Order: sequence, then structure tokens, then C-alpha cells
Amino acid sequence: MKIQQARLSDAPMIASVLQEAAQWLASGGRALWSTAETSHERVLRDTGAGLFHVARDGEQLAGVMKFELEDAHFWPEVLPGSSAFVHKLAVRRAWAKQGVSTELLSYARSRARQLGRAHLRLDCVADRQGLRNLYEGFGFTLHSVVQIAATSFARYELPAIAHED
Repeated sequence: MKIQQARLSDAPMIASVLQEAAQWLASGGRALWSTAETSHERVLRDTGAGLFHVARDGEQLAGVMKFELEDAHFWPEVLPGSSAFVHKLAVRRAWAKQGVSTELLSYARSRARQLGRAHLRLDCVADRQGLRNLYEGFGFTLHSVVQIAATSFARYELPAIAHED
């Protein structure tokens, strides 16, 4: 598995991975991302901005994530330049339970460290226990639970400089 910053030509496949994950979640009664959030146009814009990173098995995309250097929406109190943030972590169903999420998170932690960021942070809907278990099993600690509109979000952080890969 090779993890790297996405190429602009990866945008259609990234959108496909996100849409597959969104459909899988919705079919289980756990809808998460809106159609606009996983649209080709939005993914193309974010890929062009260098935000998406992909886990590749050959030329196939096994998983994707957005890696950002700021997140004023979920982490407004975090000082600029102190953290990196993971969003839109998704794995194709064909690669589920094969460690792709862990590899993407390891890459994100290493990238945060390379950029001199003290923490890697992420959030998820608070009632997603499976996802929370994944993050906690990786080493993230619960920072807080916040209410945004009608939804509770669990916010997690991980020291980016305290671990060796």
C-alpha cells in the first residue's frame, strides 16, 4: 500500500470512494456526508488544493482522506500552525478491515510531524462508536464533545511529535 498526495487525475476516483462510503453508511441508517460534500466538483477543488491523500494498491485507490492545516469550524480555539487535521477518511468496502485506515492515520501523523505540527486532530459524529474505537485504538485521546447545530461531535487529538513510526 502506497500513500501519497492525490493527483488531480485522482479526483473522480476519490469522489467515487467517498460516495461509496456515504452510500454504505446511509444504507445502515448512519448517513454522514451530503451529496455536495462528495460531489466531483467539490472533490476536484479540494484535490487541486492539495488536500486529498490516497492509499493506493497498484493504481487502485483503497482509501482516501483530507489532510488540512486548519479547521476553524470544529476547532476554532486551536492556534494557527499548531495542528494538522484529518477529514473525510474513507476506505473502499473491498479493503475494509485490512488496515487501510491505520496506514492513512500513520501517514497523517508523520506528515503533521514533518510540518512541525504538535498535534493531529480529527472529529467524528459522537455516536459512531466503531469509528471512535478505531481512533482510540490508534492512540487518539478524546479532547471534548461539542454540539454543532443538532449534532454532537467527538473531537480527538494525538501528539504528532511523541511517536516514532
